[in-house]
Amino acid sequence: MRVHFFGATRTTTGSMYLLEVNGQKILLECGLFQGRREESIERNRRFPFNPAEVDAVLLSHAHIDHCGNLPNLCRQGFKGNIYCTFATRDLAGIMLEDSAEIQMADAAFVSKKRAKKGQPPVEPLYTATEAEMAIRQFVTLGYDRPMPVAEGVTATFRDAGHILGSAQVVLDVREGGKRFRYLFSGDVGRGGDDILRDPQPVEGVDYLQVESTYGGRDHSNRENSQSEVATLVNSTIEGGGKVIIPAFSVGRTQQIVYTLHQLTLAGRLPKVPVFVDSPLSVNATEVFRLHPECFNDSIYGFLREKANPFGMETLTYIRELAHSMKLNELKEPAIIISASGMCEAGRIRHHLKNNLGDPRNLILFIGFCADHTLGAQIRAGRNPVNIFGEPHAVKARVAAVDAFSGHADRGELKRYVQNLTGKIRKIAVIHGEESQSLAFAETLRQLKPSAEVLVPVYQQVMEVGG
Repeated sequence: MRVHFFGATRTTTGSMYLLEVNGQKILLECGLFQGRREESIERNRRFPFNPAEVDAVLLSHAHIDHCGNLPNLCRQGFKGNIYCTFATRDLAGIMLEDSAEIQMADAAFVSKKRAKKGQPPVEPLYTATEAEMAIRQFVTLGYDRPMPVAEGVTATFRDAGHILGSAQVVLDVREGGKRFRYLFSGDVGRGGDDILRDPQPVEGVDYLQVESTYGGRDHSNRENSQSEVATLVNSTIEGGGKVIIPAFSVGRTQQIVYTLHQLTLAGRLPKVPVFVDSPLSVNATEVFRLHPECFNDSIYGFLREKANPFGMETLTYIRELAHSMKLNELKEPAIIISASGMCEAGRIRHHLKNNLGDPRNLILFIGFCADHTLGAQIRAGRNPVNIFGEPHAVKARVAAVDAFSGHADRGELKRYVQNLTGKIRKIAVIHGEESQSLAFAETLRQLKPSAEVLVPVYQQVMEVGG
């Protein structure tokens, strides 16, 4: 079997890996590449293979950097099945529609500027209709249910504990008279999550492809995260400011809402207005309520015995743009949670534009920001920052609580690999900025001295099973 690394190599975006086995082609993930605009447009429009020749797609979870280019793949000729879990299918349905709306809005904006220069318009990467057409090719599987997906290849999903419905992809391969097990970790959760179950151990692994988003660093103490949030929010509210929280619509939004709910119930936060201002976040939260089978025992019990974990007295979910714009008129302290977590799209950019200049306010990051994104620039202390093409001074406080990350850190990734069984012969380290991937590769060389460990570059090919 040959593995082609076409994305998320020494970076965290654009996950895409093509497997050639038994004369067939299987695609693991089909994510959007996000970064510098020109490079992103080129990478996302043109696949380094013929989509019509792909026999099947396996999708680990619904984040856009993993599923966001599926409509384009289908538009360019892919006709096969897209295998994923039930919750991933439901989340991808709303995620891809939202992504299409962003593609169309961006294309209209760029075309307007090009028209002033006498240049032709640009087309969106895909439309909402094409996103919906792609969803029709999804085939859903429950966890731990083996399914033949190609000649000699059986896939099984194991819970990855990263977001709702996230999975590790286990491939049992029969090729040329040999049998082996290839494990794609997907994005690995931390374990001990407020909402989700822990990542499941996988047995009998021969080859491993593992993420490394935080492979070279450790998160802040999870036990202190609630206290840290309470301290930051209280000091901002007492000073008359607003708390702006950029959060991914799937996972981080639900987790921070649950945390704020718990802190308010415990009397550790005052009852201030909390707004979730993102149509996608609102829709995603509804999907969460439809899939309690993904919840851990604690939140499942809370849901059954007490209340909706994603709702509270002071919380308002906002879909309509007119209601979102009214938040600009707010004078009193409030908490505004909005997407996206990297501040690259969505309503969060408007909230940053309107609130970055007030020193009473707090910009609170609770998740990862890839290099070159607006979120990464703000976190790094860049001042001013460009929003909608104009510079804006950063006078608000900026803080980050990494304990809310959905990605396992160095120690947790190490524990994840230790919990795998089997004589792992080769390991590919992917989905991490270069420094993180290289650092985790060194950890793995010490942990698995008999395994060959590589950190592939874009378009590198790895042979396995020979």
